[in-house]
Amino acid sequence: MNMTNWYDGSCDVINAFTIISGRWKLPILWRLSFGKTRYNELKRQVCGITNIMLTRSLQELEHHGLVERIQYSEIPPHVEYGLTEQGKKLIPGLTALRDWAKEQAEFERTL
Repeated sequence: MNMTNWYDGSCDVINAFTIISGRWKLPILWRLSFGKTRYNELKRQVCGITNIMLTRSLQELEHHGLVERIQYSEIPPHVEYGLTEQGKKLIPGLTALRDWAKEQAEFERTL
């Protein structure tokens, strides 16, 4: 791997971080790791997110194949969001990050 410029698009890890980076994408992915949910339910569970940011984040995650938008043709019609098979591959990493965060918080309390 060329170490001179990691941000030139040749580093897979940096590219992956770019896909999931931002304030809202990890909380959205974490919530969706528990199963499909409707837009308004997701908005309530991701505290502080605006409609614009939720819509934009979901669209970006959908563009990268991590989230799917499922539209039901029922009465009344509704939409749910869920992780794709590719998105579900992130769950072990998200769980490991959560575990590390708990350990880190405990560590910092001892400082």
